[in-house]
Amino acid sequence: MTPSSPPRAAPTADPRRWLALALLAVAQFVVVLDASIMNIALPSISADLGVPAENLSWIINAYVLTFGGFLLLGGRMGDLLGRRRIFVGGLVLFSAASFAGGLSQSEGQLVAARAIQGLGAALLAPAALSIVTTLFPSGTERNQALAVWGAVAGAGGIAGVLLGGVLTSALGWESVLLVNVPIGLITGALAFRLIDESRVTATDRSFDLPGAAAVTAGLSAAVFAIVEANSAGWGSVQTLGLLGLSGVLLGAFVAIERRATAPLVPFGVFRLPMIAGANATMLAAGGAMFGLFFFLSIYMQEVLSYSALTAGLTQLPLAGMLVVAAGVASPLMSRVGFRPVLVAGLSLFTVGLVWFSRLPVDGTFLADILGPSLPVGAGLGMAFVALTGASVDRASEREAGLVSGLINTSQQIGGALGLAVLAAIATARTESATATAAGNDAALTAGLQTGLLASAGIGGIAIVLAVLLVRSPARSTATTPIVHTDVDVPVAA
Repeated sequence: MTPSSPPRAAPTADPRRWLALALLAVAQFVVVLDASIMNIALPSISADLGVPAENLSWIINAYVLTFGGFLLLGGRMGDLLGRRRIFVGGLVLFSAASFAGGLSQSEGQLVAARAIQGLGAALLAPAALSIVTTLFPSGTERNQALAVWGAVAGAGGIAGVLLGGVLTSALGWESVLLVNVPIGLITGALAFRLIDESRVTATDRSFDLPGAAAVTAGLSAAVFAIVEANSAGWGSVQTLGLLGLSGVLLGAFVAIERRATAPLVPFGVFRLPMIAGANATMLAAGGAMFGLFFFLSIYMQEVLSYSALTAGLTQLPLAGMLVVAAGVASPLMSRVGFRPVLVAGLSLFTVGLVWFSRLPVDGTFLADILGPSLPVGAGLGMAFVALTGASVDRASEREAGLVSGLINTSQQIGGALGLAVLAAIATARTESATATAAGNDAALTAGLQTGLLASAGIGGIAIVLAVLLVRSPARSTATTPIVHTDVDVPVAA
């Protein structure tokens, strides 16, 4: 009788994992930050570069669209070429584009730089989250790591308003871009000391470039149609033609994915528990969040005449509540599951949006901004931690890049489409109120109120999706397998 083989020792946890998490969180913070940090600088950019008010949203959406459109490709590249390698490469591209954006002398140069920034972010963000999921095994420790990750992801959106105000007031709008350069380069250098390389082996190592191009072009056409619809007309040839083109391109994306040997989105991934529900909910939550910070920045600077610095400082209570709530959400998820925490967070966020929609022309921080900031911050902290946890729950290391890219993609695409729709709604209301309102500020405020109320409506949709589609995990550790030939392997540093 052959003696049985000795049991395999459990893999030793990487002693550098918490330092690595801190490093990865810094990179994620900067990525999320740059989706919102430009909001507070928009009035200064408009004055300096002569950007018309109706084109300002493109400075935000140029980044968000390429970020969202290429995230899945970035996740696939990280899994196959090496997660650390793609993480560092994305940081370098992100830093170079930030430098070019800070030196921009025209609207076109700035929008182009922001688009390339988004491409760099699309490479590094899914690589960073997939590294987190491979460093921390499923369970309490991963929940703790994801609590940090969720707090950083949520806080980045709010801190963008704060830091954007500080930097714009002290050094000019260019500094909100140039500050990324040293952070990116230092973070990239430290990655080689704190993170080991890992990748998967696969029989097919191709990349779905046609799919990435089709989805990005389709979303861009939809956003452009919506942004320009108020001036061109919703029934115009331009608007209907662009929306039709968007439909064709997005349909082509689905067809490409179904036929590709290595698709960006293998639709079997949605058989994993909660993947579909978490991503659908994130689409709506991202749209509501992007609209909120865009409208708040305009309200504080254009209506209340706050300086960029003052407008940024008003976001401190919101950011503080978000961090506290994210810390509370982690142990709650372990006890009651994802859905109760998520629904509670989204409900608080939506209540805050309704409260914000009552902002008056002669508002003050204490009477009109502080109060709704608290439920918004608490709600975002809880919701982002729960959504992040639900989106990667029970995904194997082989699916780490894919599911990481999916949830980030949902946030950015939801944000881009949501902002385009909400900005169009607010602009239409402002234009209709101009003839009857007592002054430009009153008309602008009326538009912002309508936009914020519409944001609350999208928040309500997110709540419904969470209740219907996101379920707390069963006690069993079984998962629904995805058919693939990828095998995760460590790579020598």
